[in-house]
Amino acid sequence: MLRVAQEGQQVQVRPPVLEANGENVLAELEVRVPAEHLHKGAVYELPLRYRYDNGLREDTAGTVRFVLGEFVYDEQDRNTVVAKKPIAFPYEPRKNPGQLVTVPQVRRLKPGGKVLKAEKELLVARGVVLPSRLVVREAEPVTYLPEEASLDGGGTRVLPFFFDEGQSTIRNYLGTNVAALEEFIEANQHTEKVMIVAGHSPDSLDAHDPRLSDKRVQALMRFYKRRLDNNSYLNSLSSVKFETQAYRRRWDLFLSKVQASALQPEQIDSVVSIINDARGTWAEKEKQLHTLSFFDYIEQYVYPVMRFGTVAVRYTAPQRLQSEIYILSKKIVEKELEADALTPEELRYSATLTPLLAEKQRIYETAVATSGRWEAYHNLAVVLLERSEKEVSDKVRRAYQRRAATNFTLAAHRNPTATMFSHVATAWHRAGDRLEALQNYDYAIKLGGPKPILDKVFADKAALEIEIGQVDDALRSLSYSDKSYQNVMNRALIYLTKENYDGAAQIYQEALNLKPNDPMAYYCLAVVAARAQREGDVGQYLRRAVQLDRSFAQRAVEDLEFRSYASSKTFVEALRQ
Repeated sequence: MLRVAQEGQQVQVRPPVLEANGENVLAELEVRVPAEHLHKGAVYELPLRYRYDNGLREDTAGTVRFVLGEFVYDEQDRNTVVAKKPIAFPYEPRKNPGQLVTVPQVRRLKPGGKVLKAEKELLVARGVVLPSRLVVREAEPVTYLPEEASLDGGGTRVLPFFFDEGQSTIRNYLGTNVAALEEFIEANQHTEKVMIVAGHSPDSLDAHDPRLSDKRVQALMRFYKRRLDNNSYLNSLSSVKFETQAYRRRWDLFLSKVQASALQPEQIDSVVSIINDARGTWAEKEKQLHTLSFFDYIEQYVYPVMRFGTVAVRYTAPQRLQSEIYILSKKIVEKELEADALTPEELRYSATLTPLLAEKQRIYETAVATSGRWEAYHNLAVVLLERSEKEVSDKVRRAYQRRAATNFTLAAHRNPTATMFSHVATAWHRAGDRLEALQNYDYAIKLGGPKPILDKVFADKAALEIEIGQVDDALRSLSYSDKSYQNVMNRALIYLTKENYDGAAQIYQEALNLKPNDPMAYYCLAVVAARAQREGDVGQYLRRAVQLDRSFAQRAVEDLEFRSYASSKTFVEALRQ
């Protein structure tokens, strides 16, 4: 049995190179053997093991068995039987390089039956490649917010809040501005007026209570007044004027969010036509929205931000001469003066007066501790990112990146915009926390904004989804974005991971139309050709990539995609360009 099975055996792995899919390595093994090996009472099998860490460790990866119910006869050749086995094992960086191996064996089926093993171990596949190595992400630098020390003190502080479906209770967890509002009240800025508004989403859970918006307004006002009464010595309930407004059944607010979303123009028109139709009640129009093919987008990204409340505070602050700012800021940082010697804007402005990153960091840390303003958190995060880029140690660099991500998060929850939350997502992505990054891309989309900003958010979200193995979600994200070079390259990569090699090659050619002479696109075309076993194209595309960028020669030598061609004349000559 063992000899007959091995003589006609064909083993194929799909994809041909083991590939990490998020946290796991997923593949499918197909084995073909002659049907004449089949024998009652015994089974031919291939126990799979993944060996790594210089051969010191192994993971079991399942067993292919030619037992009744686990194989089928080949439709074209009835003398051949075929067994397929999904392969899955957890991915860790140390598992690359590695080898998927097996020692074929025949085993009697009775308990404790004899096992006869093959003399040689069979190499099934090598290493693990990461789709993320071919993901394109055109990073936009996160820059400092401009700092200005105005002689005119005061301004208006706007803090958004969001509520759960059908609820008027103020949430005191991630996604709220409770801490920011408390810090502002405790800062004792001279407050003239507090304006509070709230609304509700069109869905039945929110809209069934006609007074829900009023309850949300009252909840925010009670919260503000209670904190003001307990924690402020400069302001009082009698000195501060309160204005409130509850938005009830406001389709105009809903349409403004839809028009600031990533929906296509024709989709937005469909929503507008439903809402502007003179016929139909509020509930009937909301039910019509459910019939739209893209209602899931509205439900996930538009409805949540309709359950809002906003607190806007108009306040005044003392004036300051610009000449005093730097000296006073130094004394505040050294704790020789109290923080109220400068306004929050003046203290932040002093950070622009020094080129030293460590000194900038201390000033912004002091600004954060004393004012809690989102601008201070944002610029502190930028300083920390800059410091991370200058670090040699991976451990120290990652620590700076995580601190930067935390401060971007604190800034975004005090000033929630799509741009701010995209910075948060980018920072968590750099810090290695991909799931936290993904959640913040969702926050950015829900807040809405200009289409170019949402295009970039969806593009970066798609790139991240490819990295974590959610390629179908990535395709959906790409459908809401534009046809940029980044998106075209990443769409082609999805086709590659789905083994649609002709489709991938065609889309990579589209990328070259957008960005001629791009070495990355040519390199990816070489990878497609390698998987499709077109050696001539492998040489042609690799040669062009190396001509444009010599670093791709070393990359190709180390890439497992080209392991079958490493000793071929075509491959060697391509790298000599």
